[in-house]
Amino acid sequence: MPPRSREDLRRLHLINALFAHATGQDLYLAEQIKAAIAFNLAEFEASVAQHPRAQKVYDAMFNAAAATLLARVFAGQPRHGFYHWDASLTLAAATPLFTRAEVMAGLRQLAPFRDSTLLVTNLRPALIPPGARATPRRQRDYEEALAFIRELAAARTVRGSNLQLLFL
Repeated sequence: MPPRSREDLRRLHLINALFAHATGQDLYLAEQIKAAIAFNLAEFEASVAQHPRAQKVYDAMFNAAAATLLARVFAGQPRHGFYHWDASLTLAAATPLFTRAEVMAGLRQLAPFRDSTLLVTNLRPALIPPGARATPRRQRDYEEALAFIRELAAARTVRGSNLQLLFL
């Protein structure tokens, strides 16, 4: 068996972290979930082998498929709240004003649940575009956005509730 690529290991650990409640941290089960997602993206994966620049697009598609699957898993658990915010939906989505509005909307939706998950996807690409350089200012904006979301979630979450905050 050939050694795994760095990207393959990253995806495996991502799936293991996202679905830890279902896999029990078992990498074999995480590999099964990863393989199922990869099977759905098999046609695009073949084009990635021919065009290495398409790797970032494949990663974005893999993350979106994992987020969709996670939403379906939590939809089947009526006692567990789930909210997904994609920060790259609009150009202004990752600005502090819209970030606060989206996170607050998610926290309002999750308030009735004792256990809940808030999934934030594409925050980094929204603030540091893939084709652009990661300048110190862009990197600082990204770090500040992460800290802002964490602090807002901590301040606005009901005491005694269990909120999992995930960034993809």
